[in-house]
Amino acid sequence: MPHNHDHAGHAHALPNSDAAFAIGLALNAGFVAVEVACGLSAHSLSLLSDAGHNLSDVFGLLIAWGATHLSRSLPTKHRTYGWRRSSILAALVNAIVLLIVVGGITVEATRRFAHPEPVATRTVMLVALAGVIVNGFSAWLFLGGRKSDLNLRGAFLHFGADTVVSAGVVLAALVIRATGRQWIDPAASLAIAAVITWGTWGLLREAINLSMDAVPEGIDPHSVEEYLSRLSGVTAVHDLHIWAMSTTEVALTVHLVMRELPSTDRFLQGVCEELRDRFGIGHATTQIECGDASCHQAAAHVV
Repeated sequence: MPHNHDHAGHAHALPNSDAAFAIGLALNAGFVAVEVACGLSAHSLSLLSDAGHNLSDVFGLLIAWGATHLSRSLPTKHRTYGWRRSSILAALVNAIVLLIVVGGITVEATRRFAHPEPVATRTVMLVALAGVIVNGFSAWLFLGGRKSDLNLRGAFLHFGADTVVSAGVVLAALVIRATGRQWIDPAASLAIAAVITWGTWGLLREAINLSMDAVPEGIDPHSVEEYLSRLSGVTAVHDLHIWAMSTTEVALTVHLVMRELPSTDRFLQGVCEELRDRFGIGHATTQIECGDASCHQAAAHVV
């Protein structure tokens, strides 16, 4: 049973991703320290909530950066895919950490409703305005890679949401300054928690799906199967599997039943090239069967 696999077309993290991670980490670690100090002195829960969120981003960036390097490691006899899946696990950990941060913010905001504290609105506004600049620039660093890598997209979404959140903190401080209503501060914290949850949910769902070998988003398995079934000489397609080896690499295995074996490997090479170019599947393994014997993996419910 001839088979062929193709390694061409793997999409790795962008060459400048290391610089983006390094700059993003330095900016946000410094900004977290400023936010914590100013939030404590200003008695602002919304500012401390934003600092907690930004701290989780620093932690998440470290994990994502480390996973990016691990995913580039070469395969070994015992780890035949290397550490590629570490990038998927990093995205999953980041999403979980963000949701834990949301829980802490919600609990403290609820407590602050019962015991409001005066907020130094001028300090809050200045720090939050700085947050708009820092987070906006950090989001821009990951703008180019957001479509091709779940890790980079996660970083972009985090910083994009942080930019909006910081702008919301500025608005809340303005309202408190104008009305003197201190409950607006914990209310803004709850709004921040809602924004974080909304931005994290999609990341969590996709990370779970990829970790469970689901077909990556953006690839229609029915279209892939239809393409394969229409290949010249193919009479049946079965045991089709599509999964993510990392946040940037997609693999496929399939059995093709044909009337006769191709005379050269050109047929298999053409299939791999088309799967890569049309569907973004860079690691394809194709097994050809001539139907002389029944394949025990032909049934749809057999893995």
